[in-house]
Amino acid sequence: MKEKFKPRLDCDFTLQYEDPDFNGQLSVLMDIQELSEKGTLKVVRSESDASSTGSSDTDILPHVNLRQRQKNWPDCFPVPTFSYEVEHVLAQGNAAFESSGTTLKLTRAQKHNILENMAETMYNFKPYPHDKEVGMAAEALITAHPCLREHGTKSGWYGWKVALKFKMGNYRTKLARSGCVEVSINAGKRSQTNPENDYPHSNIKRARRAEVNYLPNFPRGENQATLEEMRVQIIQETEKTERDQILIEKLMHTTFALRRQHIVEGSPQVREFLENWPALQMQSQVFAEFHRITNVNPRNQFYCKLDRYTPKLVALYRQKASRTGKTAEALREILKIYDLEEQHDVNMRRTLALRALPVYLREDDTEFFKTCNGEDELDTAETPLALLSVVPDTTGAIHFSPESISIVIEDEVVVSELPMVG
Repeated sequence: MKEKFKPRLDCDFTLQYEDPDFNGQLSVLMDIQELSEKGTLKVVRSESDASSTGSSDTDILPHVNLRQRQKNWPDCFPVPTFSYEVEHVLAQGNAAFESSGTTLKLTRAQKHNILENMAETMYNFKPYPHDKEVGMAAEALITAHPCLREHGTKSGWYGWKVALKFKMGNYRTKLARSGCVEVSINAGKRSQTNPENDYPHSNIKRARRAEVNYLPNFPRGENQATLEEMRVQIIQETEKTERDQILIEKLMHTTFALRRQHIVEGSPQVREFLENWPALQMQSQVFAEFHRITNVNPRNQFYCKLDRYTPKLVALYRQKASRTGKTAEALREILKIYDLEEQHDVNMRRTLALRALPVYLREDDTEFFKTCNGEDELDTAETPLALLSVVPDTTGAIHFSPESISIVIEDEVVVSELPMVG
């Protein structure tokens, strides 16, 4: 499809089809054999389209700003191109190594050029790479240029790994002095001139495993004051009855760096943060913010994996339910309610997979999955994190068709009126 409709589909997307087994409900297409003759496909893109209004039929997420990272640490580290002199020396060295096994002896300037370019490439993926990731980079360097292999080490690249670690530290120091916020936030630790500050290795602020853009700099031409004006504009727009979704999306994308600064440096409570950024109570903006931080479309990625493993999970639940014990009895109750439903659509199938999973794993989910009657007042006291379902009655063990679902964090309803768990 990318080749046929190029360049209009020159982007990442997933395919969904109308599943006849579930009354035409859309499901992620995993196998072309599942598609019936003359079936209907829906293309769900993960990038923005300037001509689109972001309708519910197609999930549109914005391009990541070019100054932000767009990739996680790769499985195969890409060795960069070095200076012309170093590339020439390496080509001759690789040829000599292949013919006679002779390793290359570099000058100080040549080794500096290699380490500097490697550190810059590593920083493009992660400012604080782990020990294993630095080892992957060193191994990739030796694989691409065998003449750099070291004698006396089993791997042949341990010395390069140590050198890359030191070079990354020096490279971060240079960037911190230039004002790069992502690393300068960890500068100014305890020293001879500042004996009262924190120790150098304490409370280091760095990205977690899935975070690609942790603390970016402000967009070019913007500062704290201009971004603060945009934040106030977002608040005013969200208070309107008819919101300009495109304007909110544009402003939220531009003020992303300011939001990350509030989170990383201020560590605010959820209530305080949502008062400053009320647009994050909108479901579309929650997905968009997740995409800005991780460069992953959460809805497409999650549903794709969930639809793929749901049949196997349901088979495991039924197998376990046929046995004896408390877990089997609880699973039988959930499956009984599911089987008695008149219509089994894709949302119910996803709900079954998610709700029965903690039961199968013997985990207590009573504090996470909560229910209440629609006529009662929502009780969110002492609730650090929960999914609160509004149901006609609270007598059943599970409800596949709740009236609505709300997300509760730190006793506050942050997102409400969600249709289904799945």
